[in-house]
This record gives sequence, C-alpha cells and structure tokens, in this order.
Amino acid sequence: MKAVDIIIKKRDKHELTKEEIDFFIKGFTSGDIPDYQAAAWAMAVLLNGMTDQESTNLTMSMAHSGDILDLTDVVEICLDKHSTGGVGDKTTLVVEPLVAACGLPFGKMSGRGLGYSGGTLDKMESIPGYRVDLTREEFISQLKTIGIVLSGQSGDLAPADGKLYALRDVTGTVPSMPLIASSVMSKKIAGGAQVIVLDVKVGTGAFMETLKDARTLSRLLVSIAQISGRKAMCMLSDMNQPLGNAVGNSLELLEAIDTLHGGGPNDFVEHCLSTAAYLVMLGKKAKNLIHARQMVEDVLKNGKAWEKFRQMVIAQGGDVNFIDQPDLLPKASFIETVNVNKNGFVHWVDARTIGETSVDLGAGREKKSDKIDHAVGIVVHHKVGDYVIAGEPLFTIHANSKEKLENAKQRVLDAHKVEDSECEPLPLFYEIVD
Repeated sequence: MKAVDIIIKKRDKHELTKEEIDFFIKGFTSGDIPDYQAAAWAMAVLLNGMTDQESTNLTMSMAHSGDILDLTDVVEICLDKHSTGGVGDKTTLVVEPLVAACGLPFGKMSGRGLGYSGGTLDKMESIPGYRVDLTREEFISQLKTIGIVLSGQSGDLAPADGKLYALRDVTGTVPSMPLIASSVMSKKIAGGAQVIVLDVKVGTGAFMETLKDARTLSRLLVSIAQISGRKAMCMLSDMNQPLGNAVGNSLELLEAIDTLHGGGPNDFVEHCLSTAAYLVMLGKKAKNLIHARQMVEDVLKNGKAWEKFRQMVIAQGGDVNFIDQPDLLPKASFIETVNVNKNGFVHWVDARTIGETSVDLGAGREKKSDKIDHAVGIVVHHKVGDYVIAGEPLFTIHANSKEKLENAKQRVLDAHKVEDSECEPLPLFYEIVD
C-alpha cells in the first residue's frame, strides 16, 4: 500500500477502505508519511468529502493513534459534553456539577482558549492552586472518590488529531466537515466517552456561521457516534451574541458561581439546565427529559451542585476561599461602565467583536504561547430584544491598561445596535439533532 495511491483515490472521488485510512493515519502519525502528502490528502478530502462510514473509520483511526482511556471500572456510563466554542461559554463549570450532583460521575477533559473562543481550563485557573494537569491515575482516583473531575488532557490521547489539525491550520483545510467531525469525535472516543452531548454553536461568534453548516456537521457527528457504537446528540445553539453576560476568565467564573447559587443570567441558566437534563436522561438516571429537568433543577436549588463544584476545587488543589469569597478573585485595575445613549431596543450585540476585544484586553490568546490575564474582560448588560433607557449601563470593561480600555470601549460600543423599532429576542436553541 502506498500513500500516493490513497491520495489519488480520494482525488478521484472514490471511497477509501478502513485499511487505507488506517495505513495513512498510522504513517502520518509516525512520520513515515510526510506533511506534503498529508496536506494533499486533506485537500482531497476537503474538495471531495467522505461518506459517513469513511468519516467514522477516520475517527476511529485517530482515536486509536494513542492511548484510550477506559473508565468502565469507574462509571456505568461514561458521559462527555463538548462545545464547538463560543463567546462567554462557561457552561461546563455549571453543567458538570449539576450532572454529578444527580448521581452520575462526570470526568471531563477540557482545553484552553485560542482566538476569541475562551477555554474552560483558563477560567478554572483563575482559582489559585487549581490543578489542570492531573495524571491518568489521579483523574481516575478522583472520579471514583467524589464523582467529578475537570482537568486537561491526560496521557497521549489521539495524537494523530493534534498533528493533523496543525497541518490543516496552515493548508486551508480546516473547514472540511469530515475532518472537523473526526477531530471532535476522536478525542471524545479516546477519552472513553459512550454518551456525548454536543453543543454546536451557530452565528457570528461561532465556527459554524450558518444553520445549514451547523446541521450538516451535527448530522455527521451523530452518524459517527451511531456507527461507532456510541450515543450522541447535538444542540444547535445561538452564538450571534455572547452567552450570559460575562466574557473573560475570572468574570465568567464569577458568573458560574452566581449561577450555582441560584442566580445568573436567564439565557445562561436555561442553557445549563437544558444541557444537564439531556446528559442525565442519556445517562439513564431519569426516565424521560421532564424527569431529568426536575432532577437538575432540584440539585441547583438545594445546593448539591454547588457542593460538588466546591469538592472538585478542593480535590484539585484550588484555594476554596477564592470561590467562597469571590471578591478575592483577580480584579482589573481599570473598570469602566458605558451607558446607553438613547431609548430603544437592542437589535444587535456582535459576539465575535466582543470576543476579539476581550482577547485584545488580554483575556485570550492569539497564539498558544500568549499569557492570559485572568482579571480582564467585558460584561454585556443587555440582550437582543431588550428595551433600554438612556443612562442605564450598556456594558462594562475590565482592563489593566488605560490604552486598552479606551480602544475596547469604542469597539464594544460599535458592536451594539440600539434602534427605535421593536425586535424579537434571539433563540437560545435552534433545534436538536439526535
């Protein structure tokens, strides 16, 4: 078998066999197949697509290119949740303790932010001492002991994916649906997931800007899960405006803490409760979605979800004083609120601009080596459809540089549109694909 023959076969729009895909991924991961051949193959996949079976075979090849985490001795059903990235998306910080408090052990491996899409680990590292580098043994032990873990990737999971993604990033092949879907699912399967709830974001602040593309990706993700013997469902959620109010690491952590105490913005609370309910139902702790929803609402109200979050922070070395007394969390030197300048209805709050401005303040990374400033960010006080009155707060900037503060104020102001005419609120979810 030769790499060039596999490239030619895909170039000519033929379906690759499992053996051909295995050969190519194994050779690329080991270095036997050079980058230039892998780039040619990725472009052929982008242009000609893959069948669902090919995409599943690619997913499994990448999943088995490294370690496979087996949690069957720890949990009856291994759950996972994945978001395709967004602005103000801190749902894992609330959803995971909600599900764990319902009696379903939940161990999650999350990532760091890159670009305008924030990273869960960066938010948790706002807590001094919180460890995101647990070993496999520590991960499993904590999951057994308290039923909740939130850490970075443990072990050498799906190394083919990391190598292929780096190549796609510089060869114009990132938008390929089969390559996106196999990238997402290979890491989930390598992490032991049997049931996966996928939050596929749609809009200006998402990778999938159109509902059509989000549906195509969701259908493929669910199909890969089905063919590979897993269960997945996709929630298509709006990302034309930030989720919740806070954008920035300690600010988002504060919002998650507030939510776990029964507060939080309405859209964020509903998003978390809906996601957690699906996980509880699919994890077979509830007989139906209505029962699951009642369970997650109960553990939020009675404080059990907050206690699970607290247990996790303590177990992973975090200074619990910083979440018990959130005023101790990092604060920016300059905090300034910009007010609404006229009465009217909010027609637009551009998620991408808000996210990119937050990165410029220091809350995110443009490249992996960039340092994160946990204190800075933006709080958006209104949603599309809200009626606002001149003089009330529109948004608040948290900055550690006066110059960055001034630049951010104008950009975030430009990201808002207030008009005289009434407009409808944006939907929280568009549809469910399962």
